[in-house]
Amino acid sequence: MSKATPPAESNHRPGFATRAIHHGYDPADFAGAVAPPVFFTSTFGFGSLEEMDAAAAKGGKLYAREHNPTTEILETRLADLEGAEAGLALATGMAACGTLMLGLLSQGDEVVVHRTLYANTVALMRDGIPRFGIKVVPVDLSDPANLDTVLTERTRLVYFETPVNPTSEILDIGAIAGRARKVGARVAVDGTFASPALQRPLEHGADIVLHSLTKYINGHGDVLGGALLGDRETIAHLHSHGLRYLTGATLSPMAALMILRGLKTLPLRMEAHSRSALEIARRLQAHRAVAWVNHPFLDSNPNLAVAKRQMSNGSGMLAFGLKQGFEGARRLLDGLRLAHKGVSLGDVETLVNHPASILRARQQVRPEAKPIDGVGEDLIRLSVGLEDNDDIWADLAQALGKV
Repeated sequence: MSKATPPAESNHRPGFATRAIHHGYDPADFAGAVAPPVFFTSTFGFGSLEEMDAAAAKGGKLYAREHNPTTEILETRLADLEGAEAGLALATGMAACGTLMLGLLSQGDEVVVHRTLYANTVALMRDGIPRFGIKVVPVDLSDPANLDTVLTERTRLVYFETPVNPTSEILDIGAIAGRARKVGARVAVDGTFASPALQRPLEHGADIVLHSLTKYINGHGDVLGGALLGDRETIAHLHSHGLRYLTGATLSPMAALMILRGLKTLPLRMEAHSRSALEIARRLQAHRAVAWVNHPFLDSNPNLAVAKRQMSNGSGMLAFGLKQGFEGARRLLDGLRLAHKGVSLGDVETLVNHPASILRARQQVRPEAKPIDGVGEDLIRLSVGLEDNDDIWADLAQALGKV
């Protein structure tokens, strides 16, 4: 902990915002530099062969694929904010997902996943890990009791997102974790849509948390990254096996520094994103062209009680559909002027995405491409940015008027 924070003997634990700025870094250790330095070295040198042997025997710092001081500050800080014992930063969110699956699962194991996942995670589950003899079992976890029908003695992991990408559906972490525990399965939750500022799945029974750092944690759309957070033993295993030789998906030190910079404003940004998104969701719900809206904190959300138990705020993500379906969605997106059409989320800029349009475009090249279970052709995903809310709504309203 930085000396800028209250000393441990005061028995005062600094708040989330303070830890997001200071935890895990003391400027006194780096010539007084307030911002952490970037270590670009690819290897570490030793004064003698004996020193190198001793470092290797202890798993010490030898090569930058496995260790980097800048990245380790990020890992320490993320773990603290998530309430985890340790963290592992990786090159992308998908690198984190791949490292998790390949690091923990073996031939003959089973992983249960929610039926709706991020598109590239779906591809990993459909086309990737089954090639290694790992059975993937999709199930609708919106009713946690459905998990009981698919758990077996071979189930090693239960994996899901909440809020779900792209539907903003809320899944009950505690109820799912309680059922998984009966067969000794671990639970991994992708919390990207919420970030640790709004939701900490480990507090509700999860074992591992995954984040795409590209999204809210960095928050500025200018870097890629991923993270796995959990108990020290599991993270050490994922580091020594998954990162070291299964994926080698190392986060660059410059990216680590940029994510640390974005992390400093995370609580402020998430409060603003959440406030604006809920207001936009309510306005959309009242519009004559809109058929449905889903946001975790909308009064109409059937899982509102679960959302408020798990989350301190509703996030900047929402999904909605128009009465004119697929064609209406395309006209809406073409009519937007302020919001950017883009496949990412969590930036300061408002971003909008229509998954069905992307699917149809892909099917022209890959006819075997399939829709994601639970994602209709009318679904529009909106990542509400930090522009003035009246300007975001004015852009949506004028585009809705053309539908």
